[in-house]
Amino acid sequence: MKSGRTSHPGAVGLVALVVVGSLVGCGDDEIGRRYPVSGSVQYKGQPVAHGRISFIPAKGGEGRAAAGEIQDGRYALTTVTPDDGALPGSYRVSLMAKEIDLTQVKANQKGGSARPSDVIKANKAAKNLIPVKYASPETSGQTAQVKEGPNTIDFDLTD
Repeated sequence: MKSGRTSHPGAVGLVALVVVGSLVGCGDDEIGRRYPVSGSVQYKGQPVAHGRISFIPAKGGEGRAAAGEIQDGRYALTTVTPDDGALPGSYRVSLMAKEIDLTQVKANQKGGSARPSDVIKANKAAKNLIPVKYASPETSGQTAQVKEGPNTIDFDLTD
């Protein structure tokens, strides 16, 4: 017995094409178009082993911050989704890199969780791998300009 419905493969394909086409064009969202930002971070000519870099909009409430992890002297920024970059504009930059000794934290762990007091002590005792002035966008002296297209922005830090 035949039903009254007929299948039109072309119609299904057209609907799929429209849906995929609308997704591909979603480079912009409610936040705005972001552009890839990556680069290197060196201190006294040597790659910074690990840390965190943050781009803070230069004009107070305008824009949106982006950040990334520094690994082996390299970073890539994230605003919303991993490595999606940053909005175009001017930024003040902060960089933090610390060596934290977790020996005592691990020794005192019970049931898989660390005691908060041990974590606080480890953070306070952490050794800065770069001068602490770089941790604040107000004192770092580092700035960046993100433009349309891929951006490579390197930081060569000194004392």
